[in-house]
Amino acid sequence: MSFDAKLNETAQFVNRVLERLLAEQDQVQGNLKEALSYVLDAPGKRVRSVLVLWCCELIGGSMNRNAEIAAAAIEMVHTYSLVHDDLPAMDDDDFRRGRPTCHKAFDEATAILAGDALLTFAFEILAKQVDEPSVAVRLIAQLAEAAGPGGMIAGQMADLKAEKTVGTEEILEYIHINKTAKLFRCAAIMGAICGGANGSQLRCLGEYGLKVGLGFQIADDILDVSASSGQLGKTAGKDAKAGKATYPAVVGMEKSWQLAKRLADEAVAQLKPFGPEADCLRQLAVALLQRTK
Repeated sequence: MSFDAKLNETAQFVNRVLERLLAEQDQVQGNLKEALSYVLDAPGKRVRSVLVLWCCELIGGSMNRNAEIAAAAIEMVHTYSLVHDDLPAMDDDDFRRGRPTCHKAFDEATAILAGDALLTFAFEILAKQVDEPSVAVRLIAQLAEAAGPGGMIAGQMADLKAEKTVGTEEILEYIHINKTAKLFRCAAIMGAICGGANGSQLRCLGEYGLKVGLGFQIADDILDVSASSGQLGKTAGKDAKAGKATYPAVVGMEKSWQLAKRLADEAVAQLKPFGPEADCLRQLAVALLQRTK
């Protein structure tokens, strides 16, 4: 199977898991369930959840049930962050993943509650559906740390504070590591935990995830400048208009590309102990650098 086919197949698998988990929530009704379905059904890349599943497969030989739940949980947390990020009080965007943002399709209150619901639902499924309590606790701890006030929230806060200021590489790295890269590292580690990884394997895959995540965000910054709204599925050029601290704005396009390429190479180097079995992860690091949307 080609890399692109495997990536698409895994993403579609994640979509089915998300659809099933939401369908099982009989107590969730009306506008809230419609909003949850709307944002989870939107055509996303599912990179973080794919990373969970592929790291589990690398370590354990197959994608198991615990990894399915972990992949769904991290996708829910990522989607919640997008729903809230698009709100008028944050980045105030009208489009996400090629369709109107949640607060435009419904209303602001529904979007806030849908995001809240996804965040809490992610931890509920980890607590209830992972088959070993010790594994569930480790997965919950990883996701809470990456998404919480010392991770994604810290990055988001710093991103808002840096608007319309003279950014530095140090500030940028802090923002992007916390806002994006830590969740990628979390995805890799969660998958490795589900596969039964040892300490050395966890460290290597965690570093791989962190470097892939930072490179992914630099590529995202570049795309905001170079791609169209149609390609991105969201409003292009919005970072510059908002005065955001981005890599192209601070170090220029050429150095941004160099940094992203270096990070992809460093990520691939972390996979050396795993041999050819990690080829799909090597290809993923390069594909995320070369993407056009």
